[in-house]
Amino acid sequence: MSALTLRELLALDTVRAADPELLVGEAALDRPVRWVHSSEVYEGANFLDGGELLLTNGFGLTDPDEEVRRRYVRELTARGAAGLAVEIGRALPSMPPEVTDEAHRLGLPLFALRRVVPFVRITEAANRAIVARSLSGRTVVRPWGDDHTAALLADLADGQALNQPEVEARAALAGFHPGPGARLIGVSVHGTRDVGTVDRAARVLGGAVLRAAFPGDVLALVAVYPTPGARTGRDPVRAVQDAFRTAAAPGLTVAVGHAVDAGSGWLRWSETLRAARTTLELALTVPPPEPPAPQGPLVTSSRALALERELTRGGVDANHDRLTRLVQHTLGPLLAWEAAHPSDLVRTLEVHLRNGCSPTRTATLLHIGRQSLYQRLERIESLLGLEIDDPDLLGELLTAACASRVVRGTAGAGAGAGGLRTVA
Repeated sequence: MSALTLRELLALDTVRAADPELLVGEAALDRPVRWVHSSEVYEGANFLDGGELLLTNGFGLTDPDEEVRRRYVRELTARGAAGLAVEIGRALPSMPPEVTDEAHRLGLPLFALRRVVPFVRITEAANRAIVARSLSGRTVVRPWGDDHTAALLADLADGQALNQPEVEARAALAGFHPGPGARLIGVSVHGTRDVGTVDRAARVLGGAVLRAAFPGDVLALVAVYPTPGARTGRDPVRAVQDAFRTAAAPGLTVAVGHAVDAGSGWLRWSETLRAARTTLELALTVPPPEPPAPQGPLVTSSRALALERELTRGGVDANHDRLTRLVQHTLGPLLAWEAAHPSDLVRTLEVHLRNGCSPTRTATLLHIGRQSLYQRLERIESLLGLEIDDPDLLGELLTAACASRVVRGTAGAGAGAGGLRTVA
């Protein structure tokens, strides 16, 4: 299917509301339009890549120098603009004749917009129509076929080069309209291709959701809204985790990204989706520091695995030797002891540090008595020759203990989530 043309854009209700008058370029009305932009500066041509219809309210044409206005039209043409639409009546009482003359000479379609319509309405409607036409005629070679929601999520999760109007238009086509104040959180679910798990969690949260099934996981953007009347806002990441603990079946693994403002731009949407997928792979390949709950799904988050993600930034394999050296340097005596005696000192150390050095909490999580815990902690301090609750040592010891778990868990681990390898 061909791209949307100037003629078809002129037929859109929002564009017709601006009462466009074609001044020059009737023979080029079937020219395809790749995108619609608005700009009020003389250098507006510098922002074009070719194939765009440029909207302007005329501020860029108010220079009294006729040659400046002619050069403006020449630069637009040189950049491959599909056309120029100028609002008449506010900044410009009428179209400057040299603009019309230069457009006629160069064959650039020129429109006068006789009524004031906010350009954001025109660009939103036009670009949504362009995206819809593009998607309906696209030959899709990805595994998700003609699923446009999946295509958008995949582009975001893969970090494809996009722009905000395109993302918003494609999201709207998929029925995803996060309202004002919404926080978006990326979610990746492993163990099912049923999007019903995400839908149930979204109903618990009471927000919009954009979701699709992939070969390795179900990927989603979930919207969370502030609680009305609450003195303090609820933690959106915690709210999403709690919702999936309720909605997900036992045996599933759910990884939750960080929260971003819905209006913060597509790059932030991409970041939380990528964080969710990275966290999912780590959850599947690296053993948790604490024994998992016997029943229910495993639900974790990018912040719960923040240290693991930092240690493996750039890839697990690429960091393996560095992490091995870190572990040996910091925890060598514990590793030597564990090699000769049945014990669990390194994990005990990590759980103890992760839980604020609380003996009660540590003993409960390790399912041992407090006296047994004290004996382990004394053994650890004796072997390392230091006090493990020394504030200057907490960061180094926790990092090394976490690195030891990462190295053990990924030594010989496969691709994790059905071939998913996205740690970065």
